[in-house]
Amino acid sequence: MDVSQYLEIFLDETNEHLTNLNTRIMELESDPDNMDTINEIFRAAHSLKGMAGTMGYKRMQTLTHDMENVFSEVRNGVIKVNSEIIDVLFQCLDALEEYKDNIQGSADEGTNDNEPIIKMLNSILNGGSAPAKPAAVPETAPSKDAPDNKWDHVVLDDSQVTVIREAQKQGKRVYGLNVMVQDSCILKAARAFLVFKAVEERGEIIVSDPSAQDVEDEKFDRDFTLIILSDAELDEIIQASKAVSEIDRVIGAEIDLANNKNVHFVPEEEGTEAVEEEPPKEEMPVESAAVPAAAPAAPAAKPEPKKQAPAKPVVNRTVRVDIEKLDSLMNLVSELIIAKNSLVSVSSQEQTDVNSAFNEQIEYLESVTTNLHESVMKVRMVPIESVVTKFPRMIRDLSKKLDKKMELYMTGEETELDRTVVDQIGDPLMHLLRNSADHGLESAEVRVQRGKPAVGSIFLDAYQEGNTVVIEVRDDGNGIDVEAVKQKAIDRGTITAEQAANMTDKEIIDLLFLPSFSTAKKVTDVSGRGVGLDVVKSMIESLSGEVEVKSKLGEGSTWTIRLPLTLAIIQALMVVVGEEKYAISLGSIQTLEDIPASDVKLVQNKEVIHLRGTVIPLIRLNEILDVERKPSDEENLIVVIVKKGDRLAGLVIDELIGQQEIVIKSLGRYIKQCKFISGATILGDGEIALILDANTLI
Repeated sequence: MDVSQYLEIFLDETNEHLTNLNTRIMELESDPDNMDTINEIFRAAHSLKGMAGTMGYKRMQTLTHDMENVFSEVRNGVIKVNSEIIDVLFQCLDALEEYKDNIQGSADEGTNDNEPIIKMLNSILNGGSAPAKPAAVPETAPSKDAPDNKWDHVVLDDSQVTVIREAQKQGKRVYGLNVMVQDSCILKAARAFLVFKAVEERGEIIVSDPSAQDVEDEKFDRDFTLIILSDAELDEIIQASKAVSEIDRVIGAEIDLANNKNVHFVPEEEGTEAVEEEPPKEEMPVESAAVPAAAPAAPAAKPEPKKQAPAKPVVNRTVRVDIEKLDSLMNLVSELIIAKNSLVSVSSQEQTDVNSAFNEQIEYLESVTTNLHESVMKVRMVPIESVVTKFPRMIRDLSKKLDKKMELYMTGEETELDRTVVDQIGDPLMHLLRNSADHGLESAEVRVQRGKPAVGSIFLDAYQEGNTVVIEVRDDGNGIDVEAVKQKAIDRGTITAEQAANMTDKEIIDLLFLPSFSTAKKVTDVSGRGVGLDVVKSMIESLSGEVEVKSKLGEGSTWTIRLPLTLAIIQALMVVVGEEKYAISLGSIQTLEDIPASDVKLVQNKEVIHLRGTVIPLIRLNEILDVERKPSDEENLIVVIVKKGDRLAGLVIDELIGQQEIVIKSLGRYIKQCKFISGATILGDGEIALILDANTLI
């Protein structure tokens, strides 16, 4: 057995428990007497301790054990929760997170014993009341509901009997050992493996019942039996076995097989008669003093061991799926859609003689691919809750560190996004929240002077809007000082004073997204307004999203992130520029317009059109893409109006093909420099069309 096979499960479970603990401890601070929350925290710490012990991570086990002790006293009403205890508990979570990260990187928890934190936990215990110690119980004594001496019924073959007798002649002892794991055990096989390992360090296992393979495959209920040859004392072996986490009981006895007395090893098929014909009871195996001798079998009763009813299987309503398997499935769906497009292409070529059955097949295929697409998307979609649950704790820590009063209000945690997007959205959101806390919100004194509540508010709202998910980070702080940004940009040489005079407030605020641009007068280890915003922008755009900011001086700022629901299959408008086909995501398209060439005007030497009261800049795709336009006698231009936030632009194309569901294929890292090409797709006729990123073009 290799305990590393459980590593992935361990990491998943640990992540869930740490997330749960973060949330529950935050709740406990605001409601310290809530017993449901206290019990939930105790259970999570207890589970973490057991899992860490199972995997052999002793430092992690020790820390969670001490946490569990504290909550045991809180649960018993001995210790009262206060802010200092909450601080220590959060330090524990940080230490556990560090252990988890180490294990994820190298399968080893590291060498940090976190003694200062453990001392603080112990001082909490001593400051309240010393935990009551349970009465000492002899390690080898089974409780009244301990299992029968299961080694009584183990079947030995001749070779095993020979090995045991030879060992006894050499002075070795033979022990029967029955090990029972706790009802709540999560990884029975892994715990059994650690018992095997502990026993084998002190002796040799001759028999395992069930077999070692069945134990490894978890084909046992709660207990298993071992026959052991050892020079060690029985008590030492039992102690070592019980040291494994979440082992309920261990009972054992010494067995004597001298003089052919094989009383306790009766082949099952021999039944009752074989037992009754054995020699007198005084020659039965001698058990250790700590274990009561087996009661003699009643002559009238059949001595078959009672079979325990099989445990009711637990039905899990969730399934963990490897993301690589989902990617493979997604690729298959992609191929299916390409096949559908091929059929559509063939049918359009022979419009005069189309077989009706062929058309039906296309419709059926379209229905299947659409349903399959939706199913796969649902599997890939996860709520953003997994990312945002850590933010209340972060804001609490920042409140203490910055000595500001602030509260975080979150809505829409259940909003779902593609798993790959959720995995990468955490860091950008963290940057924006830290910015709001550090340089957005004013101090309590300043807020009171301005007539605001002393406690600042930060809002994190998520919601779905069409085929996109919108995440907003808002604060009621100072807002962005446009004049300060403008002056900073001029001082740095980013823009000239003349350019600054002609720039709108929005254009000036957008300068914050330039690398290393900050208006912070003092650089802190938390953030500077603008520090990291270039990273935020690049990360969001790498996910085919966009970020924009609106701010009003003295009232606050709103940072808006828009992300596509999925990065794999999209609805697109197919267009032609020159002799080449391109795709534009429907999500970014506002309208299609037929514009007379005479309506094109020049503003500051740039082409614009005036459409329904709005001046819209024109982007001639043939110039951007370096493609020669088709000669046209028509005086009208076909313009695709695209939108990014509040900004509009008109893309001039040569020809429209129509709407189509397309599969996005990555161009790889070698073609990343061309930002306005976000990928490619394979059309029905096998031709490749590049996908244009309207955000970058704007």
